[in-house]
Amino acid sequence: MQFTGKKLVLRDIQKKDTEPLIYWLQPDHHWHKLDGPYYPPTPSDKIPSLVDSWLQGHQHDPRRRLLIADKTTDDMVGMVTRYWISQETNWPAIGIVIYDPQNWGKGYGYEALGLWCEYLFLAFPEFVRLDLRTWSGNIGMMKLAEKLGFKREATFRKARIVDGDYYDGLGYGILRDEWGDLHGKVFAQGL
Repeated sequence: MQFTGKKLVLRDIQKKDTEPLIYWLQPDHHWHKLDGPYYPPTPSDKIPSLVDSWLQGHQHDPRRRLLIADKTTDDMVGMVTRYWISQETNWPAIGIVIYDPQNWGKGYGYEALGLWCEYLFLAFPEFVRLDLRTWSGNIGMMKLAEKLGFKREATFRKARIVDGDYYDGLGYGILRDEWGDLHGKVFAQGL
């Protein structure tokens, strides 16, 4: 499976992505300081089997995750994911990570998350909303959510501890009709 945007593609994880993923999932990279730093990192010795499970996960359709790759080089840039807040009520949350800080601020996050939202709304006609969860120390994710039209719907005051300091947990959401009104077919062209 692959969806093409202007700068990148969302695609299934391939065997060639194994080593780069194992490298970027090691807990000493900067992205870990922003993406759920309140959770314990995956132990280094467990990372290869995790990556292998992702490689085998293409049987799940619709997809639970897709790799973000540069459109020109096909080099891995990051990943988009989805998970359930409440499967019983068709309430998913989405996530994104751009691994290398040198790729931050280049529009990859906007395009990748936009393609991912469009894919999920098309693949799941029963979804009326998508959620995105972050914390008040992740300014980039907050700006990305707002740029895509997500509305801040929840603030869980002092719910996250990072480096000994308390931060707010934040919940953002966008409804299917809001997404259509804001983006029309902008991202659908790549699907």
